[in-house]
Amino acid sequence: MSVHTVGWKRKFGVIWAGQMCSVLSSAIAQFAMVLWIGMETGSAQALSYAAIAGLLPQIVIGPFAGVFIDRWNRKWTMIGADLFVAACSAVIALFFYLDKIELWSVYLLLLLRSVGSAFHGPAMKSVVPLLAPKSELVRIAGINEVIQSISVICGPMLGTLFLLTFGMSTVMILDVLGAFVACVSLVFVVIPHVDEGRTSAKTLLQDMYEGTVTILRNRGMTWLMISEVGVNFFVMPIVAVMPLMTLQYFRGTPHQVSLVEALFGIGLLIGGTVLGLWNPKIRKTLLIIFGYFGLGVILAICGMLPSTYFVVYAILTIGQGLLVPLFTGSFTVLLQTQFASRYLGRIFALFGSVSQIPAIIGLLLTGFIADSIGVEKIFLIGGGVISMIGILMLWIPSVRNLEK
Repeated sequence: MSVHTVGWKRKFGVIWAGQMCSVLSSAIAQFAMVLWIGMETGSAQALSYAAIAGLLPQIVIGPFAGVFIDRWNRKWTMIGADLFVAACSAVIALFFYLDKIELWSVYLLLLLRSVGSAFHGPAMKSVVPLLAPKSELVRIAGINEVIQSISVICGPMLGTLFLLTFGMSTVMILDVLGAFVACVSLVFVVIPHVDEGRTSAKTLLQDMYEGTVTILRNRGMTWLMISEVGVNFFVMPIVAVMPLMTLQYFRGTPHQVSLVEALFGIGLLIGGTVLGLWNPKIRKTLLIIFGYFGLGVILAICGMLPSTYFVVYAILTIGQGLLVPLFTGSFTVLLQTQFASRYLGRIFALFGSVSQIPAIIGLLLTGFIADSIGVEKIFLIGGGVISMIGILMLWIPSVRNLEK
């Protein structure tokens, strides 16, 4: 055990406490912002533009951010990113308080917040193997999924409550406080700095190239990254039309839309808890393949249900959430263990950038596709393809042998 991994549980307890506050306050702010835009404009296009504003900077600057994450002290990179996001939220809060807010300024500030996220997310994932024993990485990934699931369950509910009761300025101040708590928690944790030697003297493009080549040399991980991008391409349209699936196909109510979202979050919570407590010794590649196949089958079944089977659809939504941590958590652990720590900032940022591109495409095309073939067909086709991706991964030798 490395000297830096001694007392890892206490360190992660402090980090998780801060991240819980930050992730939950961000989820509350994000849902409240979406709800405010919907109430103000009544436009699905305006909501799509807001979602794209939150994703685009991570796609564009992600590969560059990864280089600096590997060069800089990762602890202070995370603190700086959190403070930048907090500053953006404070400006939004001020604009709402002064009643000077306009839609274009909301898009601009969402863009800037996303810049901070482009640095914080990869930096946080890249420090995990520096602080914890390799045998505990799956458990840590499971607990991270639990934190995310709590935000999925509570974010919409609390976002609606705070927006309607206190207004957007108060909601954004809460987001500032959440980011500040996360920064304070990081100050009290000692995170080792990876000595890059001569890397810092190289040019930006050379470092990006080096990170890309490092990925491509590992054929098994390259295939798994491609599979993740493919799964995202078909999952994102499904995520986008989930409210329409309830409202249009099952002829449900807005309350049932909230119920489905909460049930999905409960599934995530169960799946993340199982990973965190069980810490399975099963090969991560098998967990990923099983997660792909199981999720695809459930989505396809949802697309084949009669329109009167809403209760069955709602129950299957729990199964969807339950399976997601199997492949997201396992994939994160493989990235952390298959590559040297000095490359992790670049690898996480580059992968995050590439994997978000399908989200943009899905957001732009989903409405047209749903109107053309029916919202339930998106579930059926997407689920079928995701299952096939899982089966395909099982037949690729470099993937099967990745952990041998």
